[in-house]
Amino acid sequence: MTATITAFAQSPDRGRGLARDMRVRWALEEVGQPYDVRLLSFKAMKQRAHLALQPFGQIPTYEKGDLALFDSGAIVLHLAQRHAGLLPDDANARVRAGAWMFAAVSTMEPPIVEREMARLLESREAWYAPRMAMLEQRVRTRLGQLSAHLGDADWLDGGFSAGDLLLVSVLLRLKGSGLLEEYPNLAAYVARGEARPAYQRAFAAQLAVFEATQAG
Repeated sequence: MTATITAFAQSPDRGRGLARDMRVRWALEEVGQPYDVRLLSFKAMKQRAHLALQPFGQIPTYEKGDLALFDSGAIVLHLAQRHAGLLPDDANARVRAGAWMFAAVSTMEPPIVEREMARLLESREAWYAPRMAMLEQRVRTRLGQLSAHLGDADWLDGGFSAGDLLLVSVLLRLKGSGLLEEYPNLAAYVARGEARPAYQRAFAAQLAVFEATQAG
């Protein structure tokens, strides 16, 4: 039985691989599982059928058999627990990988997304400049802490894990901002994630959706 995930029919990231279905696509590619994609318009995301799967009207969702899940972190965790390739064999290392998964979405991502939303929605406000300076300092604080932990290691805790997958996905939101480049080991860390064949396959699949909308 093949899993089905949902994704934007017209992604607001314009093919940059930042929409959260990318994390699920990447995880599925890492564990070698086939999947189908159901593309949704913004209108369809707010309809009853989708809200029954995703109460907040977002993407992605994941369906396989009688299991339906929402939230990209939860879906990646499920895939990592069910299939080999995203969690280490050692019991303690598996728990640590899980901790990094939660840290990616609950500690690293919120200040990054808050900065991004301010840049998109608040740039014409009189208080934008001091607010942006404050938000960027919050991001720098987290990046500095993460950079110190990573040091010269390739991955967070030994081999590549679901924790790295989610953390790289979060850090990709900073590409081009100049903030990530202030920490060369983190920029290199993200580049290693992007270079993984599974990431490349997932990115190509998501990009194809955007290119199809442009061609149409």
